[in-house]
Amino acid sequence: MQGPFDQILDFLISTLFGIYITLLLLRLIFGLVRADFFNPISQTIVQLTNPPLLLLRRAIPPLGRLDLAAVVLILLLKFIELWLRLMILGVDIAPGLVLIASIREILVTVVWILIISLVIEVVMSWLQAGGASGGNPVARLVSDVNRPILGPLRRALPSTGAIDFSPMLALIGLYVVLIIVRSL
Repeated sequence: MQGPFDQILDFLISTLFGIYITLLLLRLIFGLVRADFFNPISQTIVQLTNPPLLLLRRAIPPLGRLDLAAVVLILLLKFIELWLRLMILGVDIAPGLVLIASIREILVTVVWILIISLVIEVVMSWLQAGGASGGNPVARLVSDVNRPILGPLRRALPSTGAIDFSPMLALIGLYVVLIIVRSL
């Protein structure tokens, strides 16, 4: 049974690591989908994540568009987070299992980022005239992130006029992926 101090420490570790790992994952995704680098949101994420990545890139070069330094940092931070949280709980677990759990949790986070990005784009399309072509930096960024998922679906689905069913189909697919990843 955790005391209040342990619960607070667990919460703080989970929150702080989670926020930074999410920023790193967003940066990684933005690079993979070639999102607008000059978007103010992209620039903020770059500024927040640059210090450790610049150091790691000296030893770990990118592989095409894949920033391997970011991948290594994300995996390392998730491993440290899970290891610290398990220590707080008093659980002794093999490092290999913590590594596997770290990979699983990172994949779950990536799927959730994509799900949230799709939901944001759908909601913004209802509220904003012009959709992603408007001046909103969030709309442009989520459109960039969702393009690799929605583009092929839009080309494959028959045109239905005013209603775009591709986000709904993408969400169903992502939830299926989420179920599969969580079952690993």
